[in-house]
Amino acid sequence: MMKLYWSPRSRSFTALWLLEETGQPYERVLTDISTGAQKTPEFLAINPMGKVPALTDGNAATAEAAAICAYVAERFPDAKLAPPLGDARRAKYLQWLFFGPSCIEPAMIQIFTKLEVPSSTAAWGNATQVFDVLDKALEKGPWILGSDFSAADIVIGSALYYAVRQFKMVPPRPTFDRYIDACMARAAFQRAETIAAG
Repeated sequence: MMKLYWSPRSRSFTALWLLEETGQPYERVLTDISTGAQKTPEFLAINPMGKVPALTDGNAATAEAAAICAYVAERFPDAKLAPPLGDARRAKYLQWLFFGPSCIEPAMIQIFTKLEVPSSTAAWGNATQVFDVLDKALEKGPWILGSDFSAADIVIGSALYYAVRQFKMVPPRPTFDRYIDACMARAAFQRAETIAAG
């Protein structure tokens, strides 16, 4: 059985939501980052970065929320959380799956720290560009790939939920509000939120 190493109020929410969407059993291993539990030799053997979430599946181990989403979505194809290999939608799915950690998270850090980085050298461009591009991509909806919900929505949706609703770092936009509301209406999102709240 898969084991998710997680902690409340962290990026673990993304992996919790994803696992709840699969409908498959998994074990949650609470990793109290406030006490340094993520720095034990046992945990560092799973994720040398000493961060949550992390996942084990038998002899396989992976970390980073988007990587966990990619792995689990492919592990449980019946959940239909990823376009199958050979499907043309897979290119955009992968793009948006990794847009969260490679663009949204750095943009949030840029906003929070007021960091000035030339957009020509920053891999994410700049925060305004990131959220303008995302706004445009979500216009048609209801999901990032159109009519099909996927693991990419879990990555994008959880990032927007925290950026717009929880931390209020990014001003709301009608497209973001509609999308976040649709994410929050999902039963798996609500179960993950209940778990994360303790």
